[in-house]
Amino acid sequence: MLTRRHLLIQSLVAPAIIAASRRSLAQSQRILRLIVGFPAGGGTDIIARILAERMQLPFASAIIVENKPGAAARASVDFVKNAEPDGATLLFTPDFPITLYPHSFRKLSYDPLRDLVPVAPAARSMLTYNIGPMVPASVRSLADFVAWCRANPARANYATTAAGGTPHFVGVMFASAARLAMTPVHYRGGAPALQDLIGGHVPAGINPISETLTQAKSGNIRILAVTGAQRSAFLPDVPTMREQGFDVVVQSWLGAFAPAKTPADTVRVLGAAINAAARSPAMAQSLARFGNEPAVATPEQFAAIVRADYDRWAPVVKASGFVAED
Repeated sequence: MLTRRHLLIQSLVAPAIIAASRRSLAQSQRILRLIVGFPAGGGTDIIARILAERMQLPFASAIIVENKPGAAARASVDFVKNAEPDGATLLFTPDFPITLYPHSFRKLSYDPLRDLVPVAPAARSMLTYNIGPMVPASVRSLADFVAWCRANPARANYATTAAGGTPHFVGVMFASAARLAMTPVHYRGGAPALQDLIGGHVPAGINPISETLTQAKSGNIRILAVTGAQRSAFLPDVPTMREQGFDVVVQSWLGAFAPAKTPADTVRVLGAAINAAARSPAMAQSLARFGNEPAVATPEQFAAIVRADYDRWAPVVKASGFVAED
């Protein structure tokens, strides 16, 4: 039998239960946005979409990828920096806007170590050094390409995915190791850089493997070298730059970052979801099609990786003398 006391308790508790249920429903209907600072079709965009298909979150009804290119990917970092720190907006980015730009740009509108929180990596890969139809078929190695550049100094340039990015500085490091004067030609992402390489507008380019495997298999470009410490399992017949006498070793990651002040519990939930997706055989299989391997780390471990790369690039950029003004 319901007493007056029971009725009083119900009157107090029921609204709280209803409110909690509504909050839970609202959370379950939220959309998580992965913000990518490059156009659709490039390597970062592809990997972001692979991740979005396999992530599962208790508070998100859908996970979508939004492309926000501009200012060599800096616009996307600014967008996420200024987003609500509620776990609904994440930056999905390669390493260089986080670890390189602070050293290469004189003025930067964000501090990646202060304005962002590392959540988790999702993939790792190495870069490829590629040549296109502008270069004769007789050029089959980096040494051959160096000789061709010396014979054609006016055409000794290479395409990069962004000014001040990892491919840019791989080119700087290679040119220094080869004692060769080369001019970088910067694009807004890997897709347009590859288009000009394939079209014969630039002789060489440096891209993530994810962007070049298909084009190499189709014969549109030739990959002369990979930048890893060891050969890539995806390109076992392609030697490393170091094997060919040029001491350039660079590996890259793609990962997610949240706005600063995002609650630690939320970051852990997001990181666990990304890790779970990266561990799945389906994601590993999808990543392999683009020359990537899954990467797994806790937010704390990922933060340590980010900081180590941030510190490693500082002397490289300084020695190059490059300063980005825009």
